[in-house]
Amino acid sequence: MPLSMGEKIKVILNRRNMTLGDLAEKTGQSRQNLSNKMSRDNFSEKELIQIANALGCTYHAGFTMDDTGEVI
Repeated sequence: MPLSMGEKIKVILNRRNMTLGDLAEKTGQSRQNLSNKMSRDNFSEKELIQIANALGCTYHAGFTMDDTGEVI
């Protein structure tokens, strides 16, 4: 079963030896607000890009049309 986005973020936090508070500070939000988003797994694409940057990662998202191979 695929990991949720919140679970993926937790894995990266662990590998980076960072806390949720560290990430909240780096993304300019409260720890409580980020914790709520993590528990609901509710992030905008803009937020995911900010989180990826704060974690030293690259965020990828998109759709590939099966019939044409076009990436949107």
